Formats: sequence, C-alpha cells, structure tokens
Amino acid sequence: MGKLTKNRKEAFAGFDRNAVYPLREAADVIKKMHFAKFDESVDLDIRLGVDPRKANQMVRGVVTLPHGTGKTTKVLVLCTPDKEKEAKDAGADYVGLDEYIEKIKGGWTDVDVIITVPGIMPKIGPLGKILGPRGLMPNPKAGTVTMEIEKAVKEVKAGKIDFKVDKYGIVHASIGKVSFEKNKLVDNAKELLQTIVRMKPASAKGTYMKSVYMSSTMSPGVKVDTKSVTL
Repeated sequence: MGKLTKNRKEAFAGFDRNAVYPLREAADVIKKMHFAKFDESVDLDIRLGVDPRKANQMVRGVVTLPHGTGKTTKVLVLCTPDKEKEAKDAGADYVGLDEYIEKIKGGWTDVDVIITVPGIMPKIGPLGKILGPRGLMPNPKAGTVTMEIEKAVKEVKAGKIDFKVDKYGIVHASIGKVSFEKNKLVDNAKELLQTIVRMKPASAKGTYMKSVYMSSTMSPGVKVDTKSVTL
C-alpha cells in the first residue's frame, strides 16, 4: 500500500485542484495522472441547472459515442422466438424470455443492457423493483423497447449509452478508457455534452451547465471549463 501511495503522489504531482482546464487539457491531465495497473474508465460528472423533481425539467437521453466506451457491453434480449435469430445474429450475449425472467426474479442481473419488444413489456413490468435500481429496466426513450432488435443491439455494442440526471441534478456517464488517445476522449466527451446541451428543457432558467468534471477510476476530478464544451 505504501508503494501505491507513492505512485499516486507522483502521478498527481502536477495537478492543480483549483485550476479550471479546457476540455482537451483536462483529457491530457487525466491521462498523465494514470498510475493504476488496469485500464481505468474515464467519466464525466455534469451538474445541470434543473430541478429533477419537476417532470418538465427531467434530462434523459441516449447518445452513441463515436469511439465507443472501451467496455465490453453484455446485452440480454428478451423476446419471442421469432426475434431470437435476429438478436443472436446482431451480437446479443443472451437471448430468450421466460427462462431469463425467472433468473432475474432469482436475483440474476449479470448484464449491462436489456433490450425487448413492446409486446413483452407486460411480462417485464413486475421486474421493475429488481431492474429499476440497477438502471436495467428497458425503456422506449432509451431505445431498448423496440421492434428493431438488430439495430438496437448493434448500437449498444458500438457505444450507445443511456444517461439520466440524478436527484441532485447531476449526469454521470463513462466516456471511454484512460488508454484512449486524447482526441478520442475529447470527441466522446463533446458528443455527450453537446447532446445534453441540445436537450435543455425550455423551463430551465439561469445557467444550464453549471459544472463539468472529468475523472478516471483512481483520479480526483478535473474541473473542465464549460465554455470549452458548449461551442
């Protein structure tokens, strides 16, 4: 542990916690602070000037990151037999219906995304208490309740992510891995941030994007200049 602390101190030595960095520089700082022996995730935390308690200020959407997330996304497709081949050919990791519903009831949730067709939702509804808190409940707005199973699976595998403002008005999302080239992290960050800007609720008053922080799994948050991401 002593060696880890030394490595951490050396990695963070040139980082100014009080500084505000343009997006490109923030990505550079994150990469330079990498010291762990694994490929850390890079995340954004975006504080918005909205009141999530009001339905007309809820910010939720999907975005396909141009360079993907760097993660292997495990996809479960719950569907009728006529859609199974389509799902498997598209690259779904698990495909079925009743057997997986029973597994989920028993506590199994070892997937990242669940995709289904509209006609199956009545069967999935009762699983809401299990899937909801884990962010796994299929949702038409997120594109995970659809008849276009092939398209949905391929988009998720390619880097499509679902984001939602939490009760504190913050959006948390992963935009890649610390091993990504700086330009790829910047491209992914811009795609997410500009999507959020376009989704500004008409009822939101004052400053919309209040703060943006970039961090990796093991690093402190690097404050990003919002002017560098809203252009």
